[in-house]
Amino acid sequence: MTAVDERGLAECFDKFEPPEGVKAELLRGVIMMMASPDLVHNLIALHTQRQIPLERWYPIQTQDVGIAGEDSVPVPDLVVAAPDVLPDSGHLLPSELVTAVVEIVSKSSAHNDYVVKRSIYAAGRISTYLVIDPIMAQCVRLTKPSGQGEDADYLSQEITKFGDPVRLEALGIELDTSEFGTLPNVRPHRYP
Repeated sequence: MTAVDERGLAECFDKFEPPEGVKAELLRGVIMMMASPDLVHNLIALHTQRQIPLERWYPIQTQDVGIAGEDSVPVPDLVVAAPDVLPDSGHLLPSELVTAVVEIVSKSSAHNDYVVKRSIYAAGRISTYLVIDPIMAQCVRLTKPSGQGEDADYLSQEITKFGDPVRLEALGIELDTSEFGTLPNVRPHRYP
């Protein structure tokens, strides 16, 4: 086995091929793998994507995001960027080109979505981070990123219950959450 220093970890991860149907992402030096998402998750992603106007924004699924200074390559459920800033190709989209990211909480992702990725996306200065949580039937909109590294955080947090609209000022839209489903028989968590 070969040791990999921090500078080479992202490069090593770039060559990593997860098994079919498994999503892999690098979060603060740890490779996290998740099985295919639940239908509730996929339908929430679909309802969210359909509300983002394509003439102004591209909502992109499973796009790797590069964050300078971070030993992380997160893969948000949705990345939202203006079409005119996107590169012609590549699997790694620099965070400075990203206007918003969306994570949809699964049974096993609450800690990463609410804690680890919150800090990572804030460190990447992504202006809006939306956590859609079908376990708790709520959306958590995070804005005003501040700080560096593991100390980075969002200074503004707004919680909205499913059924109520979520204002996404950075995108100029109000997200209708009335079609968002919930995950049945899942133990509630304590986040955010």
